[in-house]
Amino acid sequence: MARRRRRACIALFLVLLFAFGTLMGLRTLKAPDGLPALGPGLELAPFERRPEGAPAPAFLPPRTAGARHVPALQGTPPPPPPPPRTADPGSSPGPAPAEAEPAPGQSLRVYSDLHAFYYSWYGSPRREGHYIHWDHVMVPHWDPKISASYPRGRHSPPDDLGSSFYPELGPYSSRDPDVLREHMTQLKEAAIGVLVLSWYPPGMADDNGEPADDLVPAILDTAHQFDIQVAFHIQPYKGRDDTTVHDNIKYIIDTYGSHGAFYHYKNSMGKSLPLFYIYDSYLTSPEAWAHLLTPNGLHSVRNTPYDGVFIALLVEEGHTHDILAAGFDGMYTYFASNGFSFGSSHQNWKAVKNFCDANNLMFIPSVGPGYIDTSIRPWNNHNTRNRVNGKYYETALQAALTVRPEIVSITSFNEWHEGTQIEKAIPKKTPTRLYLDYLPHQPSLYLELTRRWAEHFIKEKEQWLM
Repeated sequence: MARRRRRACIALFLVLLFAFGTLMGLRTLKAPDGLPALGPGLELAPFERRPEGAPAPAFLPPRTAGARHVPALQGTPPPPPPPPRTADPGSSPGPAPAEAEPAPGQSLRVYSDLHAFYYSWYGSPRREGHYIHWDHVMVPHWDPKISASYPRGRHSPPDDLGSSFYPELGPYSSRDPDVLREHMTQLKEAAIGVLVLSWYPPGMADDNGEPADDLVPAILDTAHQFDIQVAFHIQPYKGRDDTTVHDNIKYIIDTYGSHGAFYHYKNSMGKSLPLFYIYDSYLTSPEAWAHLLTPNGLHSVRNTPYDGVFIALLVEEGHTHDILAAGFDGMYTYFASNGFSFGSSHQNWKAVKNFCDANNLMFIPSVGPGYIDTSIRPWNNHNTRNRVNGKYYETALQAALTVRPEIVSITSFNEWHEGTQIEKAIPKKTPTRLYLDYLPHQPSLYLELTRRWAEHFIKEKEQWLM
């Protein structure tokens, strides 16, 4: 019995000795100098998301340099320092971009494969003598019974804007040179290489705006200073058809085609052609478009000085075949509300891309940070898509990259009425309104996310080509 007890004590001693040695060995292990030890919630890559509700990690990969302080516009006081930012209850903080500045003289790179829809229809008393578009009307519902339940009338800037967000620049004028420079600065910070300008022919405008074709030279000149190119987004107007669009294309190329900032798309054959987006292209029949866009059309632009790359709007599934028959070169989806239309639904993009590949068409998916237009369509709440601190945008970007597009378009840089802007917005409360904002992040959140994803997109494209 004594012998067994002695053996048991020796065995217990050896076990304790082994455990002690193991513990001391583990205590000597540490992460290499300058690197954090991996722990729960640590982001290993810029695009890897941590679990919902997890606390922000102590270490984040450094953001690409690009965000920098922008001086206040002339005539306006510098903005106050931002208030402390706290996350919404129950929401994930998301990636907190580092406050890095580019080295002196460093030039930020932009990518011509990244396009952003841009609107130059805004006006203010300082420039135009009155507000334009910021005072947008509240559009009535087409059903009078439904319309009667919602407010009518026009917004009253500067406190009450036709937008659910408030721009950092305030209700600005698109004609203000300082605004144009600031916009190009933000576009460049976001790595966006092509500004897609919403365009109406001279003397024409949308129902809430004023003619703005005379502003195009200033936009081109300013964009050129920032290495940004300009493409044209031809809007629907009264009487638009294949004949008038022929005239529009001729006018745009003759007037602006020689400018250094005028965008040309280089196709697989090495030929450089202007690229045009045609909004609401489905309003004109495929047979009429074929007169303009097929080689044997009655007034075809093909193989003429006015040839180009023409991109139609895809809304319904059947439009894919109409776009092909019309002679278009590709299709885009525009709407930032996932599920709003067949074309804007992420789940359909793979099928659309397969159709385009099979028919030698270009597919340009459009991604957006969210959607809310209830400031001008108060009855349209069912199409609202919350931003979720940038997650909605990142989901859309990931969906676009999944189909390996040649170009990605962003809806939008500054369509404030529909809440799709990536332009800087600030917290704002007035006696009558409480605006949405980008808290707990900085006003530059969506510019920074765009650059991060743009760089990822370009790297992915290099891999696709290999």
